[in-house]
Amino acid sequence: MQLDLLTLYGLAIGTLLVGAGMTLWERQARPERSAELGIWAAGYTLLAVGCGLAIGRTHFPGASGWALSNLVILSGYLLILNGVGRLEGRRYGRMSVALLLVVAFAWASVGLGARSIFWNYCSALPIALVCGLTAWQLARSHTLRSLRSLPIPVAIAGGHALFYAFRALVLPVLTGVFGDQILPSLAEATLYEGVLYSVAMPMALLALVREEAQGKLLAISRTDFLTGLGNRQRFFEEGAAMLADSPCASLLAFDLDHFKSINDRYGHAAGDEVLKSFASIAQETIGSLPLLVRLGGEEFAALLPGQNGSRASEVGEAVARRFAGTGHGESGNIRATVSVGLAELGVDGVDLPTLLSAADRALYSAKALGRNRIEFARPLTLLANA
Repeated sequence: MQLDLLTLYGLAIGTLLVGAGMTLWERQARPERSAELGIWAAGYTLLAVGCGLAIGRTHFPGASGWALSNLVILSGYLLILNGVGRLEGRRYGRMSVALLLVVAFAWASVGLGARSIFWNYCSALPIALVCGLTAWQLARSHTLRSLRSLPIPVAIAGGHALFYAFRALVLPVLTGVFGDQILPSLAEATLYEGVLYSVAMPMALLALVREEAQGKLLAISRTDFLTGLGNRQRFFEEGAAMLADSPCASLLAFDLDHFKSINDRYGHAAGDEVLKSFASIAQETIGSLPLLVRLGGEEFAALLPGQNGSRASEVGEAVARRFAGTGHGESGNIRATVSVGLAELGVDGVDLPTLLSAADRALYSAKALGRNRIEFARPLTLLANA
């Protein structure tokens, strides 16, 4: 079935307005991205308005309808670019205003006398530029680079840019060879491609925002609210993968000494400050590569891939020494210590649960031997013979 241009324009306008409505609806559920979603919705709306103006452009005096339609459509694409830029905190406001002024000046100075040439060829070049910049901004995004859906809007914006670059740079050559009779076919192809863009781009950008939000929720579910460290769920999910990729690893189990007495004497708020202080000291001492988590209560664990027992013991001792030498609480008058148990991959277990169990046994030994110390796990074979 072949559709006439008016029907294709109507489809493009309808899908763009639907995309704007869906984006505004999503905006209510994504307050952290409300600005970007609002800008995109405004962009789709301007694209729809520009298409409507394009339908009636011949009813305006001279070439003013052609120029106005082109400028409104270009403004829509610029809003989409600005929304994408805001994802990374980048602003394209000045560039957008400058480009619109240049295009308006071009229409006023040259386009009025050559509106067909400007409409069919020249007007496509700034659109190609803006869509290409949109694809580039998405592709280089550090915030979104881990999202599986990112290549989709990159491909859509990039493909749209290539189509309009073809209109601006290749079509004049083809027209010179085959004549103006190919222009109606080009107009249909432009609208068919435009309808696809009007459906795909809003859906792709919504998918990005939703996947980003889901990723943040997942991160929150795997993070300890008080200390900002990973929680038990993250420990077992990421720890198993880390062990699978590391032939050498050690596990440190930490337990703050006499923590109940700290809560009873200074209050739970002060106890929370002690927990946060330990988390901060341990993170600074151990570094970012190992997996440091709060297992629950006053219990913490650190998985050190690539570290043998000797090196892990030095790390555990450094954490315990720094923690014991630091005053905690708002006034810094709370003193606390930590006991540490150490288990080594291969010697004390071959998987995360057995390693943690071995480190816990070592931790209990450290408690029994006077606290504020580190103890190595005893292999199960030695325990059985004891």
